[in-house]
Amino acid sequence: MHDSRSLPTFAAGAVDVPYVIQGMDELVSRDTVWEEHSHPTHELLWNLRGASSATTGSRTWTITPLVGLWVPAGVVHSGRMPAGTWYRAAQFGLHAAPPLAQEPVAVEITPLLALLLDRLDDGALPTASRTLTEQMVLDVLAPSPHELFVQRPRGDLLRPIATALTEDPADQRGLTDWAVLLDVSPRTITRAFRAETGLSFARWQAVLRAQRAILLLAQGIAVEQVAEQVGYRSASAFGAAFRRTTGTTPARYRPA
Repeated sequence: MHDSRSLPTFAAGAVDVPYVIQGMDELVSRDTVWEEHSHPTHELLWNLRGASSATTGSRTWTITPLVGLWVPAGVVHSGRMPAGTWYRAAQFGLHAAPPLAQEPVAVEITPLLALLLDRLDDGALPTASRTLTEQMVLDVLAPSPHELFVQRPRGDLLRPIATALTEDPADQRGLTDWAVLLDVSPRTITRAFRAETGLSFARWQAVLRAQRAILLLAQGIAVEQVAEQVGYRSASAFGAAFRRTTGTTPARYRPA
């Protein structure tokens, strides 16, 4: 069972807010699903603890303490959080905060950015200090080179592959196996994956596995167990694939 939350859908700028940046945080005690919604403000999502996901259109993004997600005002999105996730959200008023990007984009949560956003939570912060801190946040806010999202294929040909691997990332069927099952050539599947996701089948599968692995690692599951659950025969093979995909090691996503 999980909690389901519904929020309204707003167009960008539909509500005139008096702030530049306003934050909140919550520790969710149960698995929680946010139904599709949108905000009149830009939103930055990241976690203080745990890993979660957000979906915009056909893309599902991974959100962690290291990498957050910028969602422009008016963009419809939904989210999922396992129990125990401690998340933060900062709303950026359109009148004072230029959009970081026109589309959702990953944001690196550097120690400096986290410190500045924490400072804005101080209700006693003098106006001049708040204004300076907000300006610094806007200055250091930048897209991350390590964004991790899965582009879900939309076409009928790839749908059974995407469904099977999403349900079980450890599925060992390769390109040739799927070609036989779907009665097409491996080249046809390869072309379809590149056309719909921008990635090869192998690369798409590696990203999907890394995304699932991060969710498991954030729950404190041992690296060896995570490797097995996402389809690798050894922790070393998993570690190498994970580094190629994310640019860092699995250990960085385990609880401190």
